[in-house]
Amino acid sequence: MLATQNDRLRNPDLAALILRVTLGGLFLAHAGLKIVVFTPAGTAQFFGSIGLPGGLAYPVIAAELLGGIALIIGLQVRLVALALVPLMLGTIIFSHGANGFFFNNQGGGWEYPAFWAIALIVQALIGPGAAAITKE
Repeated sequence: MLATQNDRLRNPDLAALILRVTLGGLFLAHAGLKIVVFTPAGTAQFFGSIGLPGGLAYPVIAAELLGGIALIIGLQVRLVALALVPLMLGTIIFSHGANGFFFNNQGGGWEYPAFWAIALIVQALIGPGAAAITKE
């Protein structure tokens, strides 16, 4: 009985699709936050306040926006997922790392961006899954 249930639940293409769309949606949400709430200029000021070039905010916003769309539609998923990993590592190194591990710490710890980076690596390893524009 358990083996039969496990067989019914085994669907790697659907699992990859769910992960891909979720990751893409999260990137779109974060890009939207930077565009609508913080504004691109405000995001650039924040980048400057943590020691990064303020102008770096604009390509980061573009990467989140375009990467999120690419993940959702399934365009070059492995490449896009790996290309987004440095953004997550950058948030750990420059923004959240000093705040401790747990994301509910003051200023947000590095727990969430680390998990996000790992999920992107998993996505790159398992591929695009179902309903992707490109299959590899």
